[in-house]
Amino acid sequence: MEATVEQTESAPDNETLVRAKGIEKTYDSVVPFTRSVSVLSGADLEIQRGEVVGIVGANGAGKSTLMNILVGVLDHDGGAVKRSGTVGWCPQEPLLYDRLTVSETFRLFGSGYGMSHEEIEDAKRRLAERLDFEQYLDYRIDQLSGGNRQKVNLGVALMHDPDVLMLDEPYTGFDWETYLQFWDLAKELAADGTAVVMISHLIEERSRLDRIYELSFAR
Repeated sequence: MEATVEQTESAPDNETLVRAKGIEKTYDSVVPFTRSVSVLSGADLEIQRGEVVGIVGANGAGKSTLMNILVGVLDHDGGAVKRSGTVGWCPQEPLLYDRLTVSETFRLFGSGYGMSHEEIEDAKRRLAERLDFEQYLDYRIDQLSGGNRQKVNLGVALMHDPDVLMLDEPYTGFDWETYLQFWDLAKELAADGTAVVMISHLIEERSRLDRIYELSFAR
């Protein structure tokens, strides 16, 4: 299977933070004598500062593969990716350690970002209040519900104030109120100059997005 990217709206005249050109990605089959799978073919994409961008498409079209390449956690076989500024990544499956408490999780990720103790504590308090998980700071990750795990997942992606926030279906497990709060937060981040990029399956969200890149299977 191959996929191409279709840009459905024009980009605003702002600073480009991420530019991908001609991205190619093929997965080799783990079964001997079977075909490899071409996932991305000639994918082009630009992300501007202060916009909310959606990456949409059918299951298997390569959305998560493209985002992982944009973040830098997956190599591409062809093309080029250029990133400017810092990146925050919120994968669909939280990359959190079950035996750590929420507070310990923030200290771990903050240290990885090179933040000071004071900066980590400030970010933890601010995001715990904003995302409503203050009461769980001393809970271990494996004691949290799926929705609260995802809140922490989003919190650690935001704690270093990234220039670009990459989100792979970030609201999985959220209740309706938290879902609406998430969109309020996305708007606030964009207004402050952060580029927010998300993978979405929900058609009704298109009106909330400044631009949409749609992955489609090549014919």
